[in-house]
Amino acid sequence: MLGSVGMPELIIIMVIALMVFGPRRLPELGRAVGQTINEFKKGANDLRNTVEEEVRREEQRTRAAQAEPTPPPADGTQGRTS
Repeated sequence: MLGSVGMPELIIIMVIALMVFGPRRLPELGRAVGQTINEFKKGANDLRNTVEEEVRREEQRTRAAQAEPTPPPADGTQGRTS
């Protein structure tokens, strides 16, 4: 639904915003919205990077655990025949 917003709809939204907030407050409102969007994007990128880093660490731990050879049994029965 948001993807279907065209130029006429944007003009209507801008006119309504101009009437509600006035010409003096509209630039500072736009700036505040822009800063908020930038902070949100920064936080989302930081979260994504943290998750990706944790996934890489877990994969490295899994690979390291799989690469370790299993130790021989500790009961001393290895190599004995009955």
